[in-house]
Amino acid sequence: MKAAYRISLARTVCFALAYAAACYAGRSLVVVGNHNLAWPAAGVAVIWFCAHRRAPTRHLDKLLLTLILGVINWLTGSPPAVGVVAGLVGLVQIEVFLRLLRHWGPHLWGAGGDAPLRSPRDLWALLKAGFGATIAASAVSLVGRWLVTGALPLTVTAMSVARHTASILILGSAGICAGAALSRRGVALSPVAPRRIAETAGIGALSIAGHTAVFAYEHQFPVSFALLGITVLVGVRLSTPWVLLHNLVVSFVALRYTLAGYGPFAQVGDVPLRAVVVQLFVTLVALVGLALALGREERHALLAALAQEKEQVKHQADLLAAIIDSMPDGLAVIGPDNRVTLRNPAVTGMVDDDLARLRALVDQGVSSSDIVVNHPDETERRVIQVTATALPHPDGTHSVVVLFHDVTAERRHRDELTGFAGVVAHDLLNPLASVDGWTTAAMEALEEAPDHPSVGEAHADLTRVARSSARMRGLVDGLLSYATARQAMVTPAPVDLAEVVAEIALARADAAAAAGNPMPRFTIGPLRPVQADPVLIRQLLDNLIGNAVKYTAPGVPPQLRITTEDDHGMVAVRIVDNGIGIPEGQHEAIFGNFHRAHADGGYRGTGLGLTICKRIVERHGGTITAVDDPGGGSCFTFTLPPLSLAAGARPQVDA
Repeated sequence: MKAAYRISLARTVCFALAYAAACYAGRSLVVVGNHNLAWPAAGVAVIWFCAHRRAPTRHLDKLLLTLILGVINWLTGSPPAVGVVAGLVGLVQIEVFLRLLRHWGPHLWGAGGDAPLRSPRDLWALLKAGFGATIAASAVSLVGRWLVTGALPLTVTAMSVARHTASILILGSAGICAGAALSRRGVALSPVAPRRIAETAGIGALSIAGHTAVFAYEHQFPVSFALLGITVLVGVRLSTPWVLLHNLVVSFVALRYTLAGYGPFAQVGDVPLRAVVVQLFVTLVALVGLALALGREERHALLAALAQEKEQVKHQADLLAAIIDSMPDGLAVIGPDNRVTLRNPAVTGMVDDDLARLRALVDQGVSSSDIVVNHPDETERRVIQVTATALPHPDGTHSVVVLFHDVTAERRHRDELTGFAGVVAHDLLNPLASVDGWTTAAMEALEEAPDHPSVGEAHADLTRVARSSARMRGLVDGLLSYATARQAMVTPAPVDLAEVVAEIALARADAAAAAGNPMPRFTIGPLRPVQADPVLIRQLLDNLIGNAVKYTAPGVPPQLRITTEDDHGMVAVRIVDNGIGIPEGQHEAIFGNFHRAHADGGYRGTGLGLTICKRIVERHGGTITAVDDPGGGSCFTFTLPPLSLAAGARPQVDA
C-alpha cells in the first residue's frame, strides 16, 4: 500500500508540474487587452483527473489544482480575490466534467472503463461533458467575479467557454486515447504496410505545409476555406492517433501565427471576437477530423464483426446441415408455394416424391398422423409416423416442417406385447376364477357344518383368501388397462365431453345408491368437445371421477365441479373435488407407477389409476397436473386437442 501511495504521489507531482506549466502558458498567450487566446490547462486537468480518478492521492490532486490555478492567476497580475475565484472555478469544472463523462461515456478511459474513443458517439460524449463543465464553471466564475469586483464580464466569459471547450476537446481526446493505450500494454501492434507509412507522411506534410502557408502569408479569408478540405482528407485517410496529432499541430500553428499577427484570423479587429474565432476554428478542425476518423474506424469494426458473424453463421449452417443429413428420421421443409425447400437423405425411401400434399396436415389442423407405405421390393408394409409443424414467415405466409419416423418395428412390437398381455391376463384370470369358485363353495359348505372353533377359523381364512383374490384381480385389470393405455393405437375422433361426463356421473350415482354411500353431487359446466380417442377418454374421465368420489372423508357427500376452458390452443378440462386432498410434496409423485398417496388411510387401489390417466393424456399431446383447491380438496387439470368444428356449448346441469 505504501509503495502504491508513493507511486501515486510521484504521479501527482508530475501532473501538478505539467498543470502549472499549462496555466503559465495560457496566461502567457495574451493578445491586446489582456485576453487569453487559449487555455491548455483545462485539457491537462482533464487528463490529470481521468488518470487519478481512483488514485489514493486524488484529494491532494484537487487541493493542488486549486492552489496552482489561484497562485498562477495571482502571479500573472490578477487580484488575490480573483485568483481564489479562479481556483474554485477550476475545481468545479473538473468535478462537473468527471460526473458528466461518467454519465455519457462510462466505458471510456477515466470515466470508469478502459476504452479509447471508438465512435462518433464517444466524441459527442466528450464534447458534451466538456461543454457542460465549461458552462457550469463559467457560471460560477461570473457570479464569483461579480461578488469580488462588482462587474459582470460577459465577454470574458464567452471567450472562456470557447477556450476551455476547445482545450478539453483537443487535449482531452488525445489524453483519453493515450491513457487507454497505456492501460492495455499487452495489446500487440499490427504491422503497417510501407504504402500506408508513405501515405501518412505525405498527408501530414501536406497539412503542415498548407496550414503554414495560409497562416504565414494569407491576410485575407478567400483561401482559408481550403484548410477544411485538408482536414477532411486527414480524417478520411489517417487513423485516429494521427488525427489527434494533426489536431495538436493545427492548433499550435493557428495560435502561434494569430498571436504574431499573421493569418486570416489576425485580421479580425475585435480582440475578444478574434480569440473566439480562433477557438472555433481549432474546435471545428478537431471535430471534423475525429468524427470522420472515428466513423470510418467504427465502420471497419462493424464490417469485421459482421464478417465474423457471417462466418459463424456459415459454420452453424454447415453443422446443422450435417446433423440433418445424419438423422435416421426423415425431415423435409415445404415452402408456401408447395415446393420442397429442404430434405435430408432419410426421406428417400420413406415416402414418395409428392411431399407437398403433406401441407394439408397443417392446413387442416392435424399435427400428427400415420401413413402406410408399400414398396414393390418389400414384402411388409411400412408405417411412417408423420409430424407436421407450421413455420411462420414475416410476410404472413408459412412453411411446413415435416418429420418422418418409421414406426413399423415399434408397432409390431406393440402388437406382440398387447397379444402377450392378453394371453398372460387370460392365464392369470383363469386360476383366479378357480380360486374364487372353490373359495365360495368351501364357504357355503362350512355354513352347513356344526358350530366349532375350527369352523370359524376356517371361515375367516377363506374370507382372507377371497379378499386377496379380489386384490389380485384388480391388479391384473389395472395392468391390462395400463398396457392398453400405453400401447393401444390412438384413433382420434370427435368426443362430446358433456355426454361422456353425464354418463359417468349417472353411473357413479347409481353405484353409490346401491352401496348405501352418500350420493355424489356433480356440477357440470359447458364442456367443449375434443378430438381424441373415445375409449381412452372415457377411461381417463372414469378414473379421475372415480378417484374424486373414492377419496372423500367418511360420511361427507362427494361434490365435483367439472369445467373446460381454452389453454393455448388446447382444451383444458378441470375436475375439482372436496376430497381429502393430496399429501404435501406428492402432487407430482402420484402420477408414478404403483404410487399410493393414502396407502395407510384405508382406501383400496393399485396405484396405477393416475399413471394410466397421465399416459392417456400424453398420448394425446396434452399434460396433466394436480394441485390443492383453495376451497379444500384437489383440482386435476388435463389438456386435450380441440375439435376444429365445435359442437356447441351445453347448458350447466346438476346431477
